[in-house]
Amino acid sequence: MSDATRENDVEDVVIVGSGPAGWTAAIYAARADLHPLCIVGVPKQNPAPVLPGGQLMLTTEVENYPGFPDGVTGPEMMMMFQKQAERFGSRVKGADVERCDFGARPMALHLSNGETIRTKSVIIATGATANWIGLDNELRLATNGGGVSACAVCDGALPVFRDKPLAVVGGGDTAMEEAAYLTKFASTVHIIHRRESLRASKTMQDRVLSAKNVQMHWNSTVIDVLGEDFITGLVLEDTVSGERSELPVNGLFVAIGHAPATEFLKDSGIAFDDSGYVSLPDGGSSATNLEGVFAAGDVADHVYRQAVTAAGMGCRAAIDAERWLSGH
Repeated sequence: MSDATRENDVEDVVIVGSGPAGWTAAIYAARADLHPLCIVGVPKQNPAPVLPGGQLMLTTEVENYPGFPDGVTGPEMMMMFQKQAERFGSRVKGADVERCDFGARPMALHLSNGETIRTKSVIIATGATANWIGLDNELRLATNGGGVSACAVCDGALPVFRDKPLAVVGGGDTAMEEAAYLTKFASTVHIIHRRESLRASKTMQDRVLSAKNVQMHWNSTVIDVLGEDFITGLVLEDTVSGERSELPVNGLFVAIGHAPATEFLKDSGIAFDDSGYVSLPDGGSSATNLEGVFAAGDVADHVYRQAVTAAGMGCRAAIDAERWLSGH
């Protein structure tokens, strides 16, 4: 961005979000000499903690991201991502975007601190948050690395879960995919579902229910999570009889969906898909339905939801934004 443009307080690109997608976009945009401004958000409770840095801020050990043969904690990884982005000139502002005017030229982003940022292009990388049961001890253990997770693919292969009884809560395709993945590591996978039938596809049901180490708990809900430093069990309640029982487990994977962080995009003109995620009309591009607005990471991806795929999408969004700016 030229000095004249900066003096006029118009950014070339603003990146909203601070997870793997946002920081990767910042690295690429900064190296393209776009001097990106990163709006990273502020901590909040919703009901689980939502922290700048995304879902990895709640992950104690990351073993499946290339380049870290000995693993790395989620917060450490995000700190390194941010440091690398800042090294190339990315600027960081701790605020939330409350409202967007994408129809204005330049576009306007209205922040929670009262500021209005004007920009030529925007990359949306606000991610998605897991839906939790909402129990106090569940959220505490999820935050503190106590064996409660919302991603089996991310955490299920960790040594602490191997050959242990694990529980999955949910009845859709995502829950069955999580359970199927865990059957490779757990001694027993307990699937807890509040109804007497699953919502998952017949193919996914057959795959999971045929596994020898899967045990179904029909008409059951989790009303408490046991354990101080690490989960030791669950308290279940029968939805029909009201009877309560304890189930010893050493891991809980909550698979009852995710919610994309898109509330601030309400009335902005951005198009969403049927699941509420930002729609990318051209599957080969990060471009949204609005000129100069791009999206990356879990806010636009309800399929993979991995740090490495989010980072790849962040790279793509920065390149798309730079090319769009060059053409305009």
